[in-house]
Amino acid sequence: PRLGNRDRALIAEASFAFLRRKTEISQFAESGAGPLARRLALLSLLITMIESGLGSGNRAESALADLAFVVHPNEIDWLQRFGTIERNTLAPLTRVNLPEWIWNALGSSVPKDECLPLAEAMLKAASLDLRVNTIKTQRDDLLGVLNDLGGRYTAEPTPYAPHGVILKGKPALQTQEFFKNGFAEVQDEGSQLLSMLLEPKRGEMVVDFCAGAGGKTLALGAMMKSMGRLYAFDISARRLAKLKPRVAKSGLSNVHPVWIDSENDTKVKRLAGKIDRVLVDSPCSGLGTLRRNPDLKWRQTLQSVAELQAKQFSILTAAAKLLKVGGRLVYATCSILKQENQDIVEAFLKIHPEFELLDPKVVLTAPFPRQNDLPIGASADSLFWQLWPHQHETDGFFAAILQRRPNPLDLSKVMPASDLAVSE
Repeated sequence: PRLGNRDRALIAEASFAFLRRKTEISQFAESGAGPLARRLALLSLLITMIESGLGSGNRAESALADLAFVVHPNEIDWLQRFGTIERNTLAPLTRVNLPEWIWNALGSSVPKDECLPLAEAMLKAASLDLRVNTIKTQRDDLLGVLNDLGGRYTAEPTPYAPHGVILKGKPALQTQEFFKNGFAEVQDEGSQLLSMLLEPKRGEMVVDFCAGAGGKTLALGAMMKSMGRLYAFDISARRLAKLKPRVAKSGLSNVHPVWIDSENDTKVKRLAGKIDRVLVDSPCSGLGTLRRNPDLKWRQTLQSVAELQAKQFSILTAAAKLLKVGGRLVYATCSILKQENQDIVEAFLKIHPEFELLDPKVVLTAPFPRQNDLPIGASADSLFWQLWPHQHETDGFFAAILQRRPNPLDLSKVMPASDLAVSE
């Protein structure tokens, strides 16, 4: 508490720098002298000051000069050697700072020539993105307010999300009037685009099946102009408790947080066949968010991903039962692993012929943002939607857009009762 904002930011960023580049830092730290913890801390500080510009310059020499007051003379040469290493000469696993199983898994998720750019993009710190609450204001108005405040940060529009703002610098948002009054929420640009895939309409019945603290719930409510009914389901009462004050300051009146004990809760089953649109932002490994949560790559394992797959399939199956015929379901994760994404959807479709996979290139019409004549995240050769840190500078998001059609096995939907009797 006795440290200033800038010192606290430096310490936090250095901690994240270590988690992002743990393999690389730990390997070099085997050299040098003095306590290992000190060597790790100095390397993390050096990387942070070089990459973030917290020192007087962006070069290693300038960062070293700014660290001079904590560096012993015999450590300077050692740190200088680290600053001159050509990273493209490092062994692949050291350069990408990933566990071997994740590095191998990338090969089945993206083309081989994209594995390295993707891994290196996830070593960079993510920007601070806001979603403008269109119930209360518009993006241009908020941009004007933010840039008039001055200080050590500026605001600019996100390149894809129509209501997004990128903040350069990290102001104390909790003290800002625009934030306290619900004019904006923190939300990655990719997450904002993901919410848009559902395309909820005014007056519809919509479910955010895994709502969490409600960032996407609030985005959906704003798209619905606070009309209709929007259920926010989650198994964590603590997360839903955090959503309630956010709903209050957002100005939305159509959000209904609902605690459920599991995806098979009776509160879910009561809504079967009644819902127009369902968002399933499924629990996942989170490996698409390594720019923000670099610890995840050291916490997750092949076994934990396998356990998640069973849960993901169960949640998708339960959520799909909510839809009306003609309704839309978006299955999404913030993972970049095929096992949690395409494999789950394809397994579901094999045993649920009443659902079809919609082509993002067809259903994502204007005003959904586009690039090179394709909706952002859509591929010319895929029916799935995907954002990549190295291509879009967002978190890594996957989505499949599903629609419920009449069950082809339910002949009563297509054949008169008299004909059924004759067949029998």
